[in-house]
Amino acid sequence: MSKREMREPTFMVLSVLAQGPQHGYALLAETKRLSEGRVALQPGTLYASLDRLREEGLVIVVREEVVESRLRRYYDLTDAGAEELHQEVKRLDANVRLAKASLQLRPAGGLA
Repeated sequence: MSKREMREPTFMVLSVLAQGPQHGYALLAETKRLSEGRVALQPGTLYASLDRLREEGLVIVVREEVVESRLRRYYDLTDAGAEELHQEVKRLDANVRLAKASLQLRPAGGLA
């Protein structure tokens, strides 16, 4: 992955996988729950994202099983994926610190 900012859906998927292996449907549900509904991925979007993340070496398929005649793949974060997530957390944290400091410098009763 490049060093550009990570899109929120990717951030949420990697964050969910940081908790441990998940299959696609669980990733959809947990991403929506963790984001408090802000990120509601469609299955096609999720699987395209997972394919891209696999190509980038950030996630891997750790096992497959057949459930009700359908293939279920379980994905997990690689060490590289965990590092990408860690770097993005650091970037976001720095942005939050900057914004908080800027807000503290804002004069009381400033323009609305």
